[in-house]
Amino acid sequence: MAEYGFVKMPDMTRENSRKVSVVGVGETDFHDDYRAERKRKPGWEPPTEETLCRTAFERALADAGLKGEDIDGLAMSYTYGGPEAHEMAKSLGINPKNAWMNGHIMAGPLPAAAGEVLNGENRTVALIFCVASRSAGRKFGGMTFAGGMGGPASYYYFHPWGWSSQAAHWALMATRYFNQYGKSEEDLGRVSQQVRQHASMNPNAIMQKPFTIEEYMASRYIVKPMHLFDICLVNDGAVCLIISEADMARDCAKTPVDIAGWGEAYIKNNKMKTMIEDRLRPQMQESAAQIFGMSGLSIDDVGHLEGYDAGSIHLINHVEGFGFCEVGAGLDFCADGQMTLGGRVPTNISGGNMSHAYMQGWSQCAEAVRQLRHECGERQIAGLEVSLTCLSQTDASHPILFQRGA
Repeated sequence: MAEYGFVKMPDMTRENSRKVSVVGVGETDFHDDYRAERKRKPGWEPPTEETLCRTAFERALADAGLKGEDIDGLAMSYTYGGPEAHEMAKSLGINPKNAWMNGHIMAGPLPAAAGEVLNGENRTVALIFCVASRSAGRKFGGMTFAGGMGGPASYYYFHPWGWSSQAAHWALMATRYFNQYGKSEEDLGRVSQQVRQHASMNPNAIMQKPFTIEEYMASRYIVKPMHLFDICLVNDGAVCLIISEADMARDCAKTPVDIAGWGEAYIKNNKMKTMIEDRLRPQMQESAAQIFGMSGLSIDDVGHLEGYDAGSIHLINHVEGFGFCEVGAGLDFCADGQMTLGGRVPTNISGGNMSHAYMQGWSQCAEAVRQLRHECGERQIAGLEVSLTCLSQTDASHPILFQRGA
């Protein structure tokens, strides 16, 4: 078994569009596992990376109608580390031709693995992401940052100003947005309220109980003006995506979902201005041009968005940044029902990072696949053909465009 490090993103060319398809998806029991961890009844044991990965992998394998011997590539991704790829392959009971570590957040792992299929290295690749931060007692922000996240004590180099977690970034974005466009906390609360309503239709969502704006306003601040409901969850879990050559995908158990385009764009200078004033709109526009150029599609073809809602204001950044509505109109766009079923672009229909599960953008890909297969029950977007997912961090944009296969 050959093992190597992170694989680079392949070229964003028309020739690479729709040549690789997602054929299987699997996730762990986010809802049940979260509640078990909260209760910690006698005999409860925290999940391990191995058990979480095995559950997601086996479910994706069954979903695709494949067997372990059909997997000839394994790409492992962790937030806080885990078994090496070849060790995980043994744990999963498979013997892939190639195994490698593949980053962590959904900011390149899927396109990179698609590249391994495109170059003929592997016909079928299982990509697994896993994080076990909640059971391990991970903390985010403040004095716990360096030990809690294992990163630099200066979060993106603005720790002296209180930016010890991404929540502080979203808070400053929201404050400026309110002042610039005459909006309020109640207006922003309708975003997380709508995402929670979507989660109420997802039995695997961690938080399913709808809330009122009054309840939203009564919830505690995380970083003012961001309330508890505005910020992503902290949970354990794993997600597995199985991809294959598009021709081979047509013989799998479910309707294939083609990877039509991918992109990436980074802040080039003046990070503070680009984050707070522009809210990464230049990066989203640049990466949008990449995915639409690669796929031959346009923004008008997109009927579903799964954005990285680490904070509710960042979901509005996505909607405005990609051009679904005018800059400054995102909160009105949401209040008008344009981000829910029946609207212009139903957004974070699984419940996103704020209510479904925080899986670093991986679960958003799984939701896009299920939506494009038309198998999401009461939360299904009627007649959907094209979905856009995007993990935009505080310094970059990484969209992926999916299309329902034939």
